[in-house]
Amino acid sequence: MALNRDFVGRAYTAPTPYEVSRVKIKEFAAAIGDTNPIYVDRAAAAEAGHPDVIAPPTFPIVFSLAGAGEAFADPELGLNFAMVVHGEQRFEYQRPIYAGDQLVCTSTITEIRSVGRNEFLTVQSDVTTPEGELVCRTYNVIVERGGAA
Repeated sequence: MALNRDFVGRAYTAPTPYEVSRVKIKEFAAAIGDTNPIYVDRAAAAEAGHPDVIAPPTFPIVFSLAGAGEAFADPELGLNFAMVVHGEQRFEYQRPIYAGDQLVCTSTITEIRSVGRNEFLTVQSDVTTPEGELVCRTYNVIVERGGAA
């Protein structure tokens, strides 16, 4: 069944800010196998000109779809999670993410399209401080295999 195109343009904000900690950054860097010292060593980060350790570039994937989860779970969207695979992701940064940041994520469904027998759903997430400073923007494409009519 095709995804409900009425969801295009809907925005979802995560219910609480995500608190970035040194531990979370360290765990993420270890999980992706990145040994860059600016992710785990405050002195190395300071030497590189940062106020604290920074998160690896793909770190926002940890929390950037928290708001969109509400849409994904809505039966009206028609998404079959058993048929979902990751399609694409990219990140546009205004500044690095630092340990100690409090980040709010608002996710908007920007496109739903059929490609062959598959449905492609694109989500743009704006990652901001509680004061509204844009830190980064993420783009995620999920693919529902066999979802198109």
